Amino acid sequence: MKFSAVSLLLTAATIASVDAFSSFGKGKKTTAAPKKAPDSPPPIKFKIILVGTLAVEDLPGILDPIGLFDPLDLAGKATPNILRKYREAELTHGRIAMIATVGFLVGEAVSFEGAPTGSALNQLGQLPGIDYIYFIVGAFGVETTRVRNVIVNPTTCEKEDIGKYDLESIPGDIGFDPFGLRPEDEEEFRIKQTKELQNGRLAMIAASGFLAQELVDNKGIVDHAISLIPEGLLLDISEITNLLPF
Repeated sequence: MKFSAVSLLLTAATIASVDAFSSFGKGKKTTAAPKKAPDSPPPIKFKIILVGTLAVEDLPGILDPIGLFDPLDLAGKATPNILRKYREAELTHGRIAMIATVGFLVGEAVSFEGAPTGSALNQLGQLPGIDYIYFIVGAFGVETTRVRNVIVNPTTCEKEDIGKYDLESIPGDIGFDPFGLRPEDEEEFRIKQTKELQNGRLAMIAASGFLAQELVDNKGIVDHAISLIPEGLLLDISEITNLLPF
């Protein structure tokens, strides 16, 4: 069986989901959170403002000159738990959109023998069925890990707190930082959060535009971009490939 790089990544995420579920299973017969080993170093934890009396204007992702953009006053009417839910949804959708926009461009611009062809939406129908299974299982593993990190443990919390967010956890935390890019300084970390939110918001708008355009005329975004370049300015694809060292 032939596995793609994406399939291998999704398989790794599946393994992570097993660990995510096992952590919820611990401490079922106790009423308090399990104690940490005294010799284990404390994890990096930042003071999150989503506690007590919430000041929405202090949330990361608010920049001048627009400031807080909330024309329907959804954040102003929300409880701390609901506002945290909004932030988790925004981060998750922004991350998916960033991956999707790159996927649109790379999937349509790069081709090789046996790869799907045409617009990104049409390529979905050309994927083998096993890839859909890898995608579902991988997404399940990632989302389960996120829930484990940001939702109160249902096996140790009070009944009325089941399903609520841990307001002292980091929004969108899935424990994925292989290169150690997360700064330890709280202010620098806040700047990183704002950058991620801003890029995610832009990507959500871009992905929506890509989807709408391809649904209208069934033409790929890359083809649209190439068609806007005046004749004579674009090299033939064979000329480009001849310049490559491989």
